[in-house]
Amino acid sequence: MRIVFLAPFGIRPKGTVIARMLPLAVELQKLGHTVIIIVPPYTNPEDSGKTELLRGVRLVNVNLPSCGKVPGALPLAWRMFRAALTEKTDVIHLFKPKGYGGLAAMLIVLLKRLGMRMPQLFLDTDDWEGAGGMNDLHPYSSAEKRLFVFQEKWLSLNAAGVTVASRELEKLTAGMGVPQSKIMYLPNCVEAKNGGDGKKIRHKLGIAPETVVLLLYSRFFEFTQERLHLLFAEIHRLAPELRLLVVGKGRNREEEQLQEASGRMGFNNVLTVAGWVEPEDISDYLAAADMAVYPLDDTLLNRAKCPAKLTELLMAGLPVVADNVGQAAEYVDSGKTGILCQPGDWREMAAVVGSFTGNASIRHEIGEAGRHYLLQHFSWRKYVENMQDFYSMELQ
Repeated sequence: MRIVFLAPFGIRPKGTVIARMLPLAVELQKLGHTVIIIVPPYTNPEDSGKTELLRGVRLVNVNLPSCGKVPGALPLAWRMFRAALTEKTDVIHLFKPKGYGGLAAMLIVLLKRLGMRMPQLFLDTDDWEGAGGMNDLHPYSSAEKRLFVFQEKWLSLNAAGVTVASRELEKLTAGMGVPQSKIMYLPNCVEAKNGGDGKKIRHKLGIAPETVVLLLYSRFFEFTQERLHLLFAEIHRLAPELRLLVVGKGRNREEEQLQEASGRMGFNNVLTVAGWVEPEDISDYLAAADMAVYPLDDTLLNRAKCPAKLTELLMAGLPVVADNVGQAAEYVDSGKTGILCQPGDWREMAAVVGSFTGNASIRHEIGEAGRHYLLQHFSWRKYVENMQDFYSMELQ
């Protein structure tokens, strides 16, 4: 089969294309298919019009219109549509039911209804976009929010099949009226990789080799900031020798708010905020840590998301203490491959972290168990074989 993936945005600085689309494309090509990723590079306009090869997969950055965001929406969607059809593809798989790719996909459906021969359209959803989801997180205009809600439901109902990244999305998609036979569970998966150079990062940050490091790897929107500040203050009270390392950048200066709170609450001397880190350096920062926390408030947004960052932490062999929300329960067998806490209970999370601080053997045992569990149950190859069958069934 020739398969086109329509990306929601460029490959930089966001990680969706690299973390989800690219490994799917690589594994499909190993099975003998050809995959092309078509990208609207508005997040990295310097790549407009460029074609590049990533791990053997051709990635086409369409030319960005020069007329601005709103007047350029339809021209950009048209260019994505034309680029997809130029590939003479059997399948077009849209990633995220919204935006420019969503408009291109809607055109495919409408032209097919008019009797024109079009490739089969599949939809992938890895977030809930409507009320309680991404619409509430981003500062979209009211018109954009209405469009995204419409696209999410209309494209789900009109696609040949829908791949969903979480069990919650599976339920939500079925609740919109999509038959279960047209829904495939496709979580974010993993592949075996070499570990990073943690010693290099510790040297860079001035952290001694013997110091135990707790990592928070986050974009900060999954939890309330007050809760994070209380969590870190309590962890510092229980384990004052523990170093707190934060990797990630929020949308609203959350990492700066954390630094300000650390001064008021007394843990500034053990806090290191690395901020946004280049994707190729992430593995080194993960290797610099001894354990990690992954807070998740019990919201629809968090229940529906499929946290790739959590899989990265587990694959780094880190024992992870997370809230028992959504996909966390799919990835963590609590007590064996990590620890799941009652959602929102920062005292419980802090107590678990404190109990791990002085026990290197338990940390190592749980961390290795978490990595092996993901490799056994969430390999890209296993799910891509299912995805190949899903395509074939709908193409018959």
